[in-house]
Amino acid sequence: MTQPLNQDIARRLREMADVLEQQGANPFRVMAYRRAADTVEALDNDLGQITQQRGLDGLIALPNVGRGIAAAVWEMVASGRWTQLERLRGALDPEQLFRTVPSIGPGLARRIHDTLHVDTLEALEVAAHDGRLQQVPGIGHRRAQAIRSALAGMLGRRLRPRPPTDGPDVATLLAVDREYRQQAESGELPTIAPRRFNPDGKSWLPILHTTRRDWHFTCLYSNTARAHELGRTRDWVIVYFYDDHHQEGQCTVVTETRGGLAGRRVVRGREQECRERLPFQDSA
Repeated sequence: MTQPLNQDIARRLREMADVLEQQGANPFRVMAYRRAADTVEALDNDLGQITQQRGLDGLIALPNVGRGIAAAVWEMVASGRWTQLERLRGALDPEQLFRTVPSIGPGLARRIHDTLHVDTLEALEVAAHDGRLQQVPGIGHRRAQAIRSALAGMLGRRLRPRPPTDGPDVATLLAVDREYRQQAESGELPTIAPRRFNPDGKSWLPILHTTRRDWHFTCLYSNTARAHELGRTRDWVIVYFYDDHHQEGQCTVVTETRGGLAGRRVVRGREQECRERLPFQDSA
């Protein structure tokens, strides 16, 4: 019997594969989504029931569905959205997403996005636990604790996907950043039309998919309100990285404006590592 939810999720998995293929992503990554779509479409059991009864482990156990794709399926089942697909299509609005969290209003949602450059609830939760959330103006200990509690309830402890344990090293991230900026400047990359700050619907935002060893990367210039205000939309680069299980992490690479690293490209939050490799570091 056809399961409407399964059919919808299979359609979106195939759409992700098509988008990645059009944007020049690794063919193996494209194929992984198509195989997962075939599995989902052929299931007799409803994905909603599998998720409710067996959680994330039940999705991971499905053929051709690894931990990362299982997390994407869970997100679609739980919320009806898939932030990763929305991002690659230019349709993602992180501020609107963050406003679904109790105690986060419009102004705070904007400050979170501008300060942390995260665009998913999972990434926001990581920031809430590692101390970065309290760097956002207006968030003290009590509010950070309230946001952590709200996210725990929304995401569900048993279902919560885990980000990659160890991200790529700084040298790799800076090399990917350099590749992106060079190809973007020369007009070699496909572009997408972001919904935000783009009233004319112009396709202007370059996107890069590339691979280094066991890591897959997607790069985009920052399209935050703060980047536009400061004229940094061609400087701040958001680097998303994925392991072979399609689990996602992210970081921001910028040109430092102060201190001993001024004029150099640095990975935000990993400045000390950038400083340690200063003799080998590229300038902007």
